[in-house]
Order: sequence, then structure tokens, then C-alpha cells
Amino acid sequence: MRARYLSGLYDFDELGLLLRRQAGQVGMSRAEHWIGLTDGGNGLENFLRKNFPGPLGQDELTLILDFWHASDSLCKLAKALHPADEAARQALLTTWCHTMKHEGGRRIVEELEKLPLPRGKPSARVQYEETLGYLRNNVHRMDYPTYMANGWSIGSGAMESACKTVVGQRLKLAGMRWRERGTNELCHLRALYRSEPQQWELFWSRNVHS
Repeated sequence: MRARYLSGLYDFDELGLLLRRQAGQVGMSRAEHWIGLTDGGNGLENFLRKNFPGPLGQDELTLILDFWHASDSLCKLAKALHPADEAARQALLTTWCHTMKHEGGRRIVEELEKLPLPRGKPSARVQYEETLGYLRNNVHRMDYPTYMANGWSIGSGAMESACKTVVGQRLKLAGMRWRERGTNELCHLRALYRSEPQQWELFWSRNVHS
């Protein structure tokens, strides 16, 4: 996969500037549609809307909630409802995920709103409220049937994998200890090293001849 990575201890303003620069270099301004695929982390949706409002003359940026993070929220609820019955838990989760993928987030929210909760299980109610709140807050970016019909990815597996291969494999080796400065600088190098080969070569060529 041809990919470019950014890694470091950035705040949102710094990261936004760098991402816009990278996007411009790969011709994002010529794309007909812009898509932002993230988990439900605090601030990410506003960050994307601020830095990538959408291509000129087209609709605004399409935001997609990573399907597997939504599924994980449902998994926690299924486990709370059936803590000792693996078969019942898996059957319920499979049904919910199928509904969410093929009928969308709004439909799964409607199903959960009608879900009868067992009596005498306060922990199940707490998890129910947490899961339902999470899905309600993100339902506007859970139109998975439409995304798949358009051929768009609904999973952030490539990004999750990059966290391990770009950062984890280098900084989390046995016995390693890092301070902030060393972590930041090594993350920059790792991002270049793991990006498409031309990025690494251009970086060193620029520095040698500067």
C-alpha cells in the first residue's frame, strides 16, 4: 500500500497543518469527494471539519465512524447482558452487527431503544446507557450501507496497524525508556521510514544538499 504517515507528539494545530500539506502534495484538492475515517476519539470530528471542510464546489467532508469501534461498543453491551453465556452473547452481537452494517446506525439505535433490560442487573443498565449514548452521538457518521455501496472503507484497520508498525515496533522494544524529546524525534523518523520509499529518499536528499 502506498501510504504516508505522520507520527509525533503534535497538538491538533500542528497536526492539521502537516496533514493539509501532505494532502496538497498528493493532489487531494483534485479529488471529487473527501472522506474522514476515524474512531470516536474526542475532538477528532471537529479537527477534520476544521482542516478539511470539503472540495470546492462539492459537498462537505464525509465523516465515517470506524465500524469496528462501533462493533466493540455493541460487544460490551452484549457481554453485560449475557456475562456467563458465550453463545447467547455471540448470537446477539452477530445480529446487531449485521443490522448495523446493512441497515445503518440509525436502525441499530432504534433497536437498542426498544431493548428490554433485565431486572436486577444495574451494571447492564450502565453499559446500555453508555453504548446507546455513544451510538447516538455518532449516528450521523454510521450510514454503512451507503458507504459500502460507494466502495468506501468502513474500517480503520490500516491505521490501527500503522500504530503498531510505525511506532510500537520501534519504541516498545524490551528495556527501552524514552523521554519526550527522543520519542518525538524518533516518531518523525519512523513515519518517514515506513512511508512510501520516495518520502525517505527525498528527506535525506534535501538535508544533504541544504
